Amino acid sequence: MKTIILAALATFISISAFAQNVTPLPKDLPPYGPEKPLQAPVVKSVTLENGLTIWLVSQPGLPKIAFSVAVRGGYSADPADRPGISELLASTLDQGTKTRSAKQIAQELQAAGGDLGGDTRKDYTEVSTTILSSKAEAAVTILADVLQNATFPDTEVALVKRNAADNLRMNESDPSFLASRATAKALFGSHPYYVNSPTQESIAAATASELRAIYSQRFRPDQVAMMAVGDFENEKMLALLKSKFKGWKAPSSPPVAAAAPVTAPPSHSVFVVDRPDSVQATIEFAASGPLRGAPDFAATNVANAIYGGTFSSRLTNNIREDKGYTYTPFAMLGTFKAAGAVFTRADVRNEVVGPCFNEIAYELNRMATTSPTDEELSKAKRYLVGIQAIELQARSAVAHELATIWVDGLPPEEIGARGQRISATTAAEVNAAARKYFPASRTAIVVIGQEKVIREALEPFGLPTQTLK
Repeated sequence: MKTIILAALATFISISAFAQNVTPLPKDLPPYGPEKPLQAPVVKSVTLENGLTIWLVSQPGLPKIAFSVAVRGGYSADPADRPGISELLASTLDQGTKTRSAKQIAQELQAAGGDLGGDTRKDYTEVSTTILSSKAEAAVTILADVLQNATFPDTEVALVKRNAADNLRMNESDPSFLASRATAKALFGSHPYYVNSPTQESIAAATASELRAIYSQRFRPDQVAMMAVGDFENEKMLALLKSKFKGWKAPSSPPVAAAAPVTAPPSHSVFVVDRPDSVQATIEFAASGPLRGAPDFAATNVANAIYGGTFSSRLTNNIREDKGYTYTPFAMLGTFKAAGAVFTRADVRNEVVGPCFNEIAYELNRMATTSPTDEELSKAKRYLVGIQAIELQARSAVAHELATIWVDGLPPEEIGARGQRISATTAAEVNAAARKYFPASRTAIVVIGQEKVIREALEPFGLPTQTLK
């Protein structure tokens, strides 16, 4: 989820920044040209006898290949007394195998034109690399070794723990990080999805032996999917992957259990995280949303774009363009295997915390009660279809998207079907989704800043207020 949200936010901010520096367009422009939706890749899907899922996308031309490996079991599968230990697992995965040191792994993979990345999300851990197609065999050899034979040397784990502790201290100075962490707690309560980072306590207590045990439990072929996108022939790549992974056996023990569905809605309350001496506040509204495979997911996407997910959205026009309360507000959908969410965030100066809160609530309720205009509907759909085509130009982005689709239990065809469903969405469907997901009364509100300022500003709204640590 963290990567998806940051990528979407970066895209939105870049578009916002660009929009400020151009001259307003003339009013007599010709009509839009035809839509150019994503040209959905053709995916070859194979499951090996050991349970390993392989999705291949052959794209001849640029001589590079992107690999993305999804391993079920992320933050939500972490032991209760080791929240966020999956992040340490991902960071130490390439620090040594039975036959290679961390230095050898790095050097051999760099010789193939890439390096290894590990990232943790609520439902899975992703291991990725992009390499030269001419070095595919060497790269797959390293990848197979890491996925099957990682050893988590004590000295390397100790170093990663020190770096993780430093990184967490740095993150905790960032109000955006504090908001994301607090919102997960407010939205999911005691459900395992409340975890989106390790704690200092879990970092300090984690041991190399624990990481080895978690690795042995999660890294098994029947719980792993490998995506390969790039310059290769499907049959040759499949033969290479079979040769490197055919000896990988799934243990007889049951796999990590998936997170249970999130059923309880969040409390319509204000959750305050005190940030002493802060001259501004970060306001985040969060509500339950649809699963990615839900029939109304496309309509909710369109509703969100109209409400706050684009630079020309209702929310941006209100609290940025009209009132100047914030520089770049944004709204987006969060999707996980067992839950969906609708998020709104704005960074505002202390003097306008109350007025901005009021306007966000107003726009949420306006979205839930007023139909979009034909222009709003058209612009939102064109934006969503177009931005998907732009974002998935990179092979690594396609590989990541396919990994996410697999984790969510959807077929590979979903990568193309999403845009088609958005294009076909009607105003009536948007209205229904907005009524269901956008009323302000469904939201939990997290505010990061000076607690005294926040409480005084929001007192007139009469909502229950509590402090989060």
